[in-house]
Amino acid sequence: MFSIHTFHQAGFEIIALTDTNSGTQVEIIPAHSALLHAFKIPYNGELLNIIDSYSNLHDYQTNLPEYFKSAKLSPFACRIPASKYQWQEKEYTLTKSAIHGLLYDVPFDVILQEVDKNSATLTLYHTYKGEDAGYPFPYRCEVQYSLQPGSQLNITTTISNLSLADIPLMDGWHPYFSTGTPVDELELQFASTQIVEFNAQLVPTGKVLPYNTFEKLTTLAGKSLDNSFMLDFTQQAPLCLLRDPQKQVDITFYPGTCYPILQIYIPPHRNSIAIEHLTGAPNAFNNGMGLLTLPAAETKEFSTAIIATAW
Repeated sequence: MFSIHTFHQAGFEIIALTDTNSGTQVEIIPAHSALLHAFKIPYNGELLNIIDSYSNLHDYQTNLPEYFKSAKLSPFACRIPASKYQWQEKEYTLTKSAIHGLLYDVPFDVILQEVDKNSATLTLYHTYKGEDAGYPFPYRCEVQYSLQPGSQLNITTTISNLSLADIPLMDGWHPYFSTGTPVDELELQFASTQIVEFNAQLVPTGKVLPYNTFEKLTTLAGKSLDNSFMLDFTQQAPLCLLRDPQKQVDITFYPGTCYPILQIYIPPHRNSIAIEHLTGAPNAFNNGMGLLTLPAAETKEFSTAIIATAW
């Protein structure tokens, strides 16, 4: 069976989705960008949280601009140089931070909490009213978390264009994963044969290059990553695997074809790793790599799934 309950902790109001049979629990903070705060799985008779989140509200307020942990990336992801882009022959300049979109710190409202014998589901939304002069296009962002049997979390985002014209769009998500083991002792594998070429400012040049370093499970010891990779959907799922061989924990990723870019980032502290699903490459608003056009009054859905297991 599954359940949903709300509690307060460390300055946050948290909604928890729980598989009462296994104990697996997912925790979401609606007031802060529908943030995925925890994903706790059964491990040695206890629960292991695989999400590197914020210890308290002060930690969130202080460090959100540094790491954007678990932030919803919309209507663009990653960086837009000089905050400028052109859309339909007009230039726009963003007034908010030109990295990781406009919704990473906004509140979401809960519209649905649903439980049955097979799942616990939470649906939240935020209506963006075009407040930023650099993106004057109103739209609705709906995020749904659904906890399924087997410690599977399905995450679906639905974007609805509320403006009277076509709008440019990217979608993404910025979770950091940790098993408590240093990143240098973890292993990574993902289905990609191409890496997006970046310049010295970590902005794509528009080219992709051959890449196969992680076609098999490979240690992360000493490796620095802040890169975008083109996923190969012809390969067998899961398309990405993060393994802790010490704790014998696997975190597997199942992005839909709507998310062709896998962004990997290891922060300097090397205690966690960001594994991000993106619809396009950084600066897509300028380079067009994965840029989507959403017509007036239409909607677009993006989905991914994560399974975490101890073996």
